[in-house]
Amino acid sequence: MYHRVLRKQPNSRTCLACGLKNPFGLKAAFYEMDSGELLGRFVSLEEHQSYPGRLHGGVAAAILDETIGRAIMMGTDEELWGVTVEFTIRYKRPIPLKEPLRVLGRITTVRGRVFEGTGEILLDDGTVAAEGRGCYLKMPLGSIAEFDREEQEWQVVEHRDDAPGFDL
Repeated sequence: MYHRVLRKQPNSRTCLACGLKNPFGLKAAFYEMDSGELLGRFVSLEEHQSYPGRLHGGVAAAILDETIGRAIMMGTDEELWGVTVEFTIRYKRPIPLKEPLRVLGRITTVRGRVFEGTGEILLDDGTVAAEGRGCYLKMPLGSIAEFDREEQEWQVVEHRDDAPGFDL
């Protein structure tokens, strides 16, 4: 089943997950879907390896954590982010390097400034390779870190239909 993209979320310059100019980053693009989920697309590099040809478990945890934490921004122009309080991951299948991967995240519970969410990393054939669950604190970006929009090149990069290897 295909879902429609409602909005693309911004990328930054140096973030490990979404930084477009981080030579060792995942350069993930995140899309708010009409299903109520946040979809991330990325291709890992050889530098993200643990065992030969396999994505390091810590990198897998990082992209899942990022996706679930970003899901709180869906449907709002308010720049609230999820700061991780607790995160767990369950690895189900080896995750290959240098192949298009998708990651999904969603919010499951919101209680005041605290929210919980779940997510999965999906292999190219749709098989769930890893599942994550986290608890987060909602915070405005300016309270989390010193953030200069120009320096971080915080921007929305439009989805290109001709981007190699990806279908939404």
